[in-house]
Amino acid sequence: MRLTGKRGIVVGIANERSIAAGCARVFAAEGARLAITHQNDRAAPHVAPVAQALGAEITAPLDVTQPAQMDAFFDLVAERWGGLDFLLHSIAFCPKPDLQARVIDTSAGGFALAMDISCHSFLRLAQRAEPLMTQGGSLITVSYFGAEKVVDNYNIMGPVKAALEAATRHVAAELGPQGIRANVIAPGPIETRAASGISDFAGLIADSRARAPGRRVVTIDEVGQVAAFLASDAASGLTGTLTHIDAGRHVRM
Repeated sequence: MRLTGKRGIVVGIANERSIAAGCARVFAAEGARLAITHQNDRAAPHVAPVAQALGAEITAPLDVTQPAQMDAFFDLVAERWGGLDFLLHSIAFCPKPDLQARVIDTSAGGFALAMDISCHSFLRLAQRAEPLMTQGGSLITVSYFGAEKVVDNYNIMGPVKAALEAATRHVAAELGPQGIRANVIAPGPIETRAASGISDFAGLIADSRARAPGRRVVTIDEVGQVAAFLASDAASGLTGTLTHIDAGRHVRM
């Protein structure tokens, strides 16, 4: 029970198949107390069953593009818990026309929106989490191998995730003196709703199965095991790191 009594926020559950849902399941199994967010009323019916099944103590809307709503959510966490031990950021978005375009054809608006939701939102969450992590804490965000190498059809999300990884290193450096750690996990391709917007995602899955040393793709629960480790005191010496969870796919071109 690595997380017994620890209080954690999970941002990014769309349904029970989300990477964030797999992480939340392991967090709960390891004894964590959870606050689970949903983007809006339309998303709530898909997230509520996950939150209920895990016994989440807080379930609330959180649209990261709305500063007032973010403030209200963290005020709620402060009121209920008086502090915070870890936070998982697992959200990304890009308008489909820009996601499926060449990088050089990405619109300025699409690029800005993808960067805002997929990268800068992590900084906004970290800023609000910092005052609650009075005893230190762990911030975790989610990237992908396409941030390091050109992956066909991942397109503009490659540069966006690269920015997220770089930003996380700065967060680790800036919040380290307060005992707050910041790390990135990079799962291999997993069939989630978010992944459905990537062209020929089935080909990406097939490539991973064929080229990963493990000859398979990973599960959201395997990702959750690593996230739980990073949230726990067992990872107290790790910050500013990137951990691939992809059955070894990242080691091969």
